[in-house]
Amino acid sequence: MAERADMLFELGTEELPPTALKRLSDALAEGFVQGLAEAELAHGEVIAYATPRRLAVLVRDLQTRQPDREVERRGPAVKAAFDAEGRPTKAAEGFARSCGTTVDQLQRQRTDKGEWLVYRMHRPGQAARELLPQIAERALERLPIPKRMRWGDSEAQFVRPVHWLVFLLGQEVVDCTLLEAEAGRVTHGHRFHHPQGITLYDPADYAAILENIGKVIAYFPDRKARIRAQVEATAQKLGGEADIDEALLEEVTALNEWPVPIAGSFETEFLEVPHEALVSTMKSNQKYFPVFDAQGRLMNHFITIANIESADPEVIRAGNERVIRPRLADAMFFWRQDGKKRLEDHVESLKEVVFEQRLGSMYDKSMRVAALARHIAEQTGADPERAQRAAELSRCDLMTEMVYEFPDMQGIMGRYQALRDGEDLELAQA
Repeated sequence: MAERADMLFELGTEELPPTALKRLSDALAEGFVQGLAEAELAHGEVIAYATPRRLAVLVRDLQTRQPDREVERRGPAVKAAFDAEGRPTKAAEGFARSCGTTVDQLQRQRTDKGEWLVYRMHRPGQAARELLPQIAERALERLPIPKRMRWGDSEAQFVRPVHWLVFLLGQEVVDCTLLEAEAGRVTHGHRFHHPQGITLYDPADYAAILENIGKVIAYFPDRKARIRAQVEATAQKLGGEADIDEALLEEVTALNEWPVPIAGSFETEFLEVPHEALVSTMKSNQKYFPVFDAQGRLMNHFITIANIESADPEVIRAGNERVIRPRLADAMFFWRQDGKKRLEDHVESLKEVVFEQRLGSMYDKSMRVAALARHIAEQTGADPERAQRAAELSRCDLMTEMVYEFPDMQGIMGRYQALRDGEDLELAQA
């Protein structure tokens, strides 16, 4: 049975794009799987690791050598390989030369279609250590990177500058240079908690050593699960429930190597603003998790994830509260400014917004929809006037400052504004 050993490949970089991290990690692992299959190197489990500063792949029980192969090549027919006197023809000599041998070393094979010259040889498998550098290089080339960059005076190109490379097969280093980084066995921990090098001797110890010594949770799913649990527990202490958006959770996971939850708060006066706008700015701009009470109302709390275990977390809390306050103040300003006009005051302004060149403006579209709504209401016994009015107001929030600042508030802002104008709930929700 062929010998087997674990393989570890780790590329240390500057901070990678958070929205692309998981995709790059999965693609790197898939690149290794594909390369090992092409090289006929059997293996066990493949684990992808990804943090803001590293992409890594662990391959368990990798064959340390390709299997030996019996190579057989069929050449020309015997009748074409020798002349009448039995001397080799150019066809036979050319075939032998292409196989790196002589005609007298070739064998013959009988088939139902005649007798042929064949070349047979035993080809020993190559050592995995010799094949892995090229497999890694191809895996890196296949990564979905739309735009690569250079750094310093280097000719290498990657999504971010590369600072170190770990490449181990068993306890031995796989000698190679990739992206102008020389392979070794020294990784690095958290940028602040453990920036110094950490020597690795066994690929199987990689994740445990990084976590216990380097203050880095290398496995993306573990880090994601920890953040989710931290956010849920912190929200519970605040007396609420966190809004854990899956896309935001993925992005926050990609931004942190050692996640630490921090709870912050803001003035309750901001809660007069539609909560969708506050949630939008918390999630999109600050990467915060909003907190809601048992009745589904937004609380004046948020949860952020710090990438450091601070000796003074109050400083981090205060900093985040200071940063979010101007954004919430902007939302309140837009909300109050929009309150100076009724929704119906924006109807004429819709003429300035083109819907489609051949179909006119948003005003034209609204009037067509209003006419259709009135007609349908008349046919179904509903109130034609209310149906028409709801349709006429349906696009007016496009002209509000709130929607201009928070585009995802389209439609939502219209409901809030209609209620503020004194319209009934049914019409506001239409």
